[in-house]
Amino acid sequence: METKRFSKNDSGFICRNCGKEVLPLGKSSRNHCPFCLSSIHIDVNPGDRANECLGLLRAVAAVTDPKKGYIIIHKCETCGKLVRCRAAHDAAVQPDNIKLIIKLTAHSGEYVI
Repeated sequence: METKRFSKNDSGFICRNCGKEVLPLGKSSRNHCPFCLSSIHIDVNPGDRANECLGLLRAVAAVTDPKKGYIIIHKCETCGKLVRCRAAHDAAVQPDNIKLIIKLTAHSGEYVI
């Protein structure tokens, strides 16, 4: 039996890093703050909320993908794991901070996963 790699879980939340209210994305699973780009190490596979780590994921770099656009690279402050996440800078509701994403591209060569 094949394990599902993506579960839609589009809940709003309060950012643990900056304290701002984050609204649901509306089309996919919102998993990071659009203001500071931080997240919680909560998923094993996107949207499953099955990770027990629960450390703060800080955005440390961003790369571009020809099909997916900007990809944010987060580093967990608890376990050190690097996690990739598609940016939502073109979202209709609370788009990701594009200036911060572009600034993070300067660090893209430092984090390869």
